Amino acid sequence: MSYIADHARLTPDKPALISADTGAAVTYGELEERSNRLAQFLYAQGLRRGDHIAVLMENNLAFMDPVWAAFRSGLYVTAVNRYLPADEVAYIVHDCGAKAVITSYAKRETAEALTDLIPNVTIRLMVDGTIPGWDAYEDALAAGAPEPLAEEWMGDSMLYSSGTTGRPKGILRPLPPVSPGEGFAARQLMNRYGLSPEAVYLSPAPLYHAAPLGYVTTVQSWGGTVVMMERFDAEASLELIERYRVTHSQWVPTMFVRMLKLPEEARSHHDLSSHLVAVHAAAPCPVEVKRQMIGWWGPILYEYYAGTEASGSTFITSEEWLEHPGSVGRAALGVLHICDELGNELPVGETGLVYFERETPTFEYHNDPAKTASARHPLHPGWNALGDVGYLDDEGYLYLTDRQAFMIISGGVNIYPQAIEDALVTHPKVHDVAVFGVPDPEMGEAVKAVIEAAPGCEPNDALAAELMEFARSKLAHYMAPRSIDFIAEMPRLPTGKLYKRLLKDAYWKDRKI
Repeated sequence: MSYIADHARLTPDKPALISADTGAAVTYGELEERSNRLAQFLYAQGLRRGDHIAVLMENNLAFMDPVWAAFRSGLYVTAVNRYLPADEVAYIVHDCGAKAVITSYAKRETAEALTDLIPNVTIRLMVDGTIPGWDAYEDALAAGAPEPLAEEWMGDSMLYSSGTTGRPKGILRPLPPVSPGEGFAARQLMNRYGLSPEAVYLSPAPLYHAAPLGYVTTVQSWGGTVVMMERFDAEASLELIERYRVTHSQWVPTMFVRMLKLPEEARSHHDLSSHLVAVHAAAPCPVEVKRQMIGWWGPILYEYYAGTEASGSTFITSEEWLEHPGSVGRAALGVLHICDELGNELPVGETGLVYFERETPTFEYHNDPAKTASARHPLHPGWNALGDVGYLDDEGYLYLTDRQAFMIISGGVNIYPQAIEDALVTHPKVHDVAVFGVPDPEMGEAVKAVIEAAPGCEPNDALAAELMEFARSKLAHYMAPRSIDFIAEMPRLPTGKLYKRLLKDAYWKDRKI
C-alpha cells in the first residue's frame, strides 16, 4: 500500500491527521474526498501538470488537502512561511508562478494585505471564513467532484530557500512521469525508520518547513496517523506521546533543550514506552544536549543531514553517534566529497566545502541560474553543495564545522542576515550594520545586530531599544535581532566588502561545545 487512495478504501474511518490542540481529526476517507474535490476544482479552473499552487496557513486540519491535491494531479505546491509579511509572501507567490493561493481565516490580516499585491492570481481560497477578495474554500470543494481525476500524475513540493541577494529562491525538482501510487511506492523502498500503517507520528513543527511537510506526507502515504501540534510546547509534547501512543517523531535541537529544562517531575511523569524513533535534523545539536537526550529516551535518536535540494544526505544512529559524538553520520544518499575553494578534493580530516555527488543534478533554483551554478562543483556538475563546511574522519563520518555563508539557524529555523541588514540600514540613525548568529544555549543561535550609529547619534540603550522595535515593525518576529551592540567603525575592506568574520569570531571564540 503506497497511497492515500488505498487507505481510504481499506480504512476510511482511520484518522489521517489529528489536531493535538482540539482532538479533531481528518479521516483517510475525508482526506481522499477533499483532495480529490480540490484537484477536480483546480483542473476545472485550467490548472494542468507542472502548474503551481501556494499554501499560506497555520497548522490547520485543512493543510494537507492542497498538498495531496497537488501530489495527485501533477502540480507543484509551495508551502509559504506563515510568519512572513505580505510583501514577502507576494514575492514568493509571483516567483513560483502560483495560479492559486489557499490560506485560512486565521491568516486574514496577511491575506488582506496580500490581496492587492497578487492581482493576477484569481483563484484565492480561504479556509474557515472569508474576507473581501477571497472565496470560501469550502465552496470550492463543493464544486469539485469527489472522484479522482481521469489521469493522475505524481506532483511535488517546491519550497523556498535563500537567494544570492537575500531573497528566497524556489528549489525546483523535475516531476517524475509516473502516477502518485507509483511515485510513493518508489519512495517507500527505503524505509529507514520502520514506518507502517500502525505508525503514530508526532509533528511538533510548522508544516511549511520542508522536513515536517515531507514526513507528514510520507507517514500518510503509509497509512499512519499524524498528531499535529499547532505550536511546540515541551511538556505538552511528552503528554501527547503518552496519550496517543506515539511511535515516531521529529525534532530540532532547540526542542530537546526545552524538554531537558523541564523539572524532573514533569520529565519523568509521562509514559514514553511507545516511542520508537525520534528523528532530528535542521541544525547542529550540541554534543551534551544529544548525550542527555539519549540517556533519557534511550538509543532511539536518529540524525540526518540533508537539504530540500535532495542532492544527498547522511544518516547516523544513536549507537554510532555515541562512538562518533558530534558527527551527522555517513553518506546515505550520494557520495561525500570535501573540497577547497578551487574545487580540489581534500584529504581525511581537512576542513572544506561539503559536496554530494550524484549521477546528475537533482534540482535547480527557480529563476536563479547564478545560484544554481554556484551550488555546482566547478569541475564536476553532478556534485552539489548546500553551503556547509566540514570534514570527514577516516571512517567516512561527516562533521559540520561552519557555513559558507552566514546563515543563522535559530531553533531549527533558517534566518538570512541580508534581509535584516537591509531593513535596519533604512533607519536614519543607522550608518552601517552587520547581522549574524551568536551562541544561544536554548535556540542554538540568536540574531545579533552590530551597528555603527549615524553621525551625531549617541549609541546607547535607548537607541538599541528603538532600533529593535523598528526591526520588529519591518520583519517577521523571529527575524528581529534579540540584541544590538554598537561599534565605532564597521570593519570593511577598501573594496567595501564587510569583514563579518572579524565581528562574529569575537562572539564565538569562547564557545563551549
